[in-house]
Amino acid sequence: MSVDQRSTGLGSTGSGSAGREDLDAVAAAWNQARQGCARDRRQRLRDEMIAAAMPLATRLARRFRSRSESLADLEQVARLGLVKAVDRFDPGRGSFTAYAVNTMLGELKRHLRDHSWGVHVPRRMQDAVRELTGHQAALERELGREPTDAQLARRAGIDPGDLDRIRVSAAAYQPVSLNSPVGAGDSELLDLFGELDQAVENAADRLTTADLLARLPERERHIVSAIFFDGQVQTQVAAEMGISQMQVSRALARALAWLREGLLTDLVPRWPATAEAPFEVRATLLPGRELEIVVVGEVDRDNAGLLRTALLDLIRNQPPGQRVVLRLRRVPLLDAAGIRVLLAVYQAACARGVLVTATGVNPLVRRLATGAGLGPMINPPRTNPRPAR
Repeated sequence: MSVDQRSTGLGSTGSGSAGREDLDAVAAAWNQARQGCARDRRQRLRDEMIAAAMPLATRLARRFRSRSESLADLEQVARLGLVKAVDRFDPGRGSFTAYAVNTMLGELKRHLRDHSWGVHVPRRMQDAVRELTGHQAALERELGREPTDAQLARRAGIDPGDLDRIRVSAAAYQPVSLNSPVGAGDSELLDLFGELDQAVENAADRLTTADLLARLPERERHIVSAIFFDGQVQTQVAAEMGISQMQVSRALARALAWLREGLLTDLVPRWPATAEAPFEVRATLLPGRELEIVVVGEVDRDNAGLLRTALLDLIRNQPPGQRVVLRLRRVPLLDAAGIRVLLAVYQAACARGVLVTATGVNPLVRRLATGAGLGPMINPPRTNPRPAR
């Protein structure tokens, strides 16, 4: 009987042991017939052998038809496995049917493992999911109930903390679409999920900011509140407080830097010393019996009184005829309150017979001070040097 006749007869047999014996007989006849024949004849015999075993591939594919893959794709994978089995078959390995079945099952399982997962997860996690499912089923049969996480982890030989990771991976096999319908209406699963509440997300920052704002000095707190809560611009705040826009800008920058540091470190940072007393007075008696007073920092109406007290204390302790040089080069801000301080210092010095001059004054302050009667202090007359003998 030829291979063609065997193939035709195989289709009428059942799927039991008789079918297996017939397919093994076909394989034996095919192996004998291909010995010593030409290449074209060998190729034709190979195709006939594949056609004879094709029903077996179809039956194996249908065993997995309940999976997520289509039956047509599974049949194609099984047939490719059959081709590999025919090309690699060695009669010395035993039954062709057993070899072909194992080869096709391996191809089908590999295909399902690599393509049927809705979300790709590492292969080791796929194997872990399969093993965990088997252990859980075995424990349920033994215990008559669902096993605890500790029992399941002990049976699987894994850490209990890894169970959640494996279960999350198992959920990736058949993920549920957020567009799945819910109920009888047009509602979808996505409609059941709430949105992130930014107010809740920022609650911790808001509480920290409120605490830091309460710790700001009164002037800086008023500036921050007016600009960020009342919607005012810097010029409006400056007019309301009677200071310059530059002062508002400097105070705002200083407050924001301090707030930023507090938010990033979760600590209450030290308020800059220049904010509570934005100036520093340094008095030095020079070798020529001249007192040098250096003022460093900003001077405005909030601290002008402190500067006035410090300078008047120095002037009143000087003897008549003492020369005093007030150096203001390192004073970036000197408003009308600061000019009144200079006027009070000049008047006190004149009353005691002390000669006081100011240097390093910017042109704008120089014009304002001159208009206030401080010309002799701001622009002292130059003395001609003595001619050399």
